[in-house]
Amino acid sequence: MSSLHDHGIFKFPQAGVINSSAGRRWQNLSAEVRAHPACELPAICSTQMEITLALQGTPSGIVHRRGDGRFQSTAVRSGTLWFCPIGVQEDSIRITEPLPEILHLYLPEHQFASIGELTSRPVVSGDIAYLADVPDEFVRQLCFRVLQEMRYETAAGDLLVEQLSMALALHLLSSYSGNSINAPPTEVNGALSPARRNRVIDYVEENLEDDLTVPELAEVACLSRYHFARSFKAALGQSPSDYVATRRLAHGQKLLDDTRLSLSEIAFRCRFSSQAAFGRAFRRHTGMSPGDYRRHRV
Repeated sequence: MSSLHDHGIFKFPQAGVINSSAGRRWQNLSAEVRAHPACELPAICSTQMEITLALQGTPSGIVHRRGDGRFQSTAVRSGTLWFCPIGVQEDSIRITEPLPEILHLYLPEHQFASIGELTSRPVVSGDIAYLADVPDEFVRQLCFRVLQEMRYETAAGDLLVEQLSMALALHLLSSYSGNSINAPPTEVNGALSPARRNRVIDYVEENLEDDLTVPELAEVACLSRYHFARSFKAALGQSPSDYVATRRLAHGQKLLDDTRLSLSEIAFRCRFSSQAAFGRAFRRHTGMSPGDYRRHRV
């Protein structure tokens, strides 16, 4: 099975990777920051929905591109956005100046197809327009939040990115494809009922050391995944990702009391990609490193 990262590797063979979500447990979205030289890119048919954000602009850099016969010429400023939907044949892409920091997000087709449960007809990412210099602050902020998670891993980044991926796919289809998509109605008062809330909480506690997904938790709550997060936050005051992150770090604190466990093992059991990432998140949460916390406890 191909990876979400394969598309960027093929499309940008000359661009160096500065940051990447490769190795994370993210589902339905991948991200990378690349430094692009001045070059011409090979022709390609997009296999992922690509959202590109210039993190740094250049004084006179231009991106010329042609997709499905539509030509676009865009000055590269900080915050410039491009969309390239799945199935678009880009046969000409030219970058006139080196671009030092460009963020690329990739979403798979099935993330859009699953939104069909909200509408009366099938939807595909190919319905989204091929656009450059998109004036959409909501998409920019979603991109920045993904970037933050990529740079500073949290204890439930997988859940957070999945929520962001759903929000991004729904927004793109609603705003740039002509689809009329509305979120389904929530429960009374918008919050999970006490019984559903308790089922989800118990399930999270029993599975803190396992990968957790939004569809999985939504199924426990017997709700659609597209409004589960909103109902969860209305009930507990936290998003599912923030709640799980807090509980995993609390679990990590308990595991640190057992000196037989190495810090790397605790990091893995708390679902971090590395001991270093666990250490940074733990320090943000407690004000001290895992090692210092353990020394103060024993």
